[in-house]
Amino acid sequence: MEEKGYGGVSSMKVVIAIDSFKGSMSSMEAGYAAKRGILRACDAQITVKPLADGGEGTTEALVEGLGGEYVTVWVAGPLGEKTNARYGILGDGRTAVMEMAEASGIILVKREELDPLRATTYGVGEMILDAVGRGCREFIIGIGGSATSEGGAGMLQALGYDIRDKGGNPVKQGIQGLDSIDSICGENVPEVLKECHFSIACDVKNPLCGENGAVYVYGPQKGVKEEEKQIFDEKMKHFADKTQEYTGTDFRMTEGAGAAGGLGFAFLSYLPNVELKSGIDIVLKAIGLENEVQDADIVITGEGRLDFQTAMGKVPVGVARLAKQYGAKVLAFAGGVTKDAGECNAAGIDAFFPIVRGVTTLDEAMNPENAKENMALSVEQVFRVICS
Repeated sequence: MEEKGYGGVSSMKVVIAIDSFKGSMSSMEAGYAAKRGILRACDAQITVKPLADGGEGTTEALVEGLGGEYVTVWVAGPLGEKTNARYGILGDGRTAVMEMAEASGIILVKREELDPLRATTYGVGEMILDAVGRGCREFIIGIGGSATSEGGAGMLQALGYDIRDKGGNPVKQGIQGLDSIDSICGENVPEVLKECHFSIACDVKNPLCGENGAVYVYGPQKGVKEEEKQIFDEKMKHFADKTQEYTGTDFRMTEGAGAAGGLGFAFLSYLPNVELKSGIDIVLKAIGLENEVQDADIVITGEGRLDFQTAMGKVPVGVARLAKQYGAKVLAFAGGVTKDAGECNAAGIDAFFPIVRGVTTLDEAMNPENAKENMALSVEQVFRVICS
């Protein structure tokens, strides 16, 4: 009986899902370069899928790989100033892909200007409403890299939640207003939000409150001083108490509630149909990779640098684990490979290969055209062996 996929058999199926090589190749550019290399060596049925980890670059990968388009919207930035935030709408016209950092990210604030008292997620809510207005009902949102520590209260205010103090005034933006909350009302929240489903890419396990919570663990990098930790955490607890009064739920100690300064908590507590999942799981589902690998002979993955951290659950290993469920061989290609990358073999990657060919400078290796050609050449040589 002829063995599928080897000995020059043209029916060999190869699925390619490679993470971006930051500064060199997007996910799809890397994938198509690998495809060119295979076709130089032999005939094969090849599918290229976009890949990302739910963080930076996810919007680009999914829009580019799934036939979407970009939307730019003028929203409130982390400190209330206006900023342009970009998100994607996929080819189905109803799925929005966002990164909260576009509106409320720490990269938007100069280090000396970080202000946890005022930093807000208001712009994230504005992005969501903009996408809803364009017909989106499915949301994939990465919530890493925030400048905020206010439990997602700003996002909720943008979505229409009326959060007021004892004097009947809207509470101030940022964590400074959380302990003044007296009442929460959702009468002005659009009914259409009940039709929406939110997949929140969250690889953080921290709860909202306490010494393992949002303020204590992530607050310092956002400007929270040591003597402020307990004070700010008490503000967060007050918000959680008032949320429990209003919603009848208490997610403050749920894994991921403390992500993005407590934005995970706001999603879980106030929005319907919410899933907090690892970014790679959300992306693999979005791209339909499982359907493709079920009958694949070989799956190709990779990233810019392959090392022992890759084996701890980064994107290529997520692909490998899925592929191994269906018996496919898994090959990985990387810009650089460290001595401890052998851990990746135990994690499901059958073999891995660096694409850099000879001594070169970092700038030369990362040049996009060089990187794409190096990928194609390396993959070609491996498949000359496979297909011979």
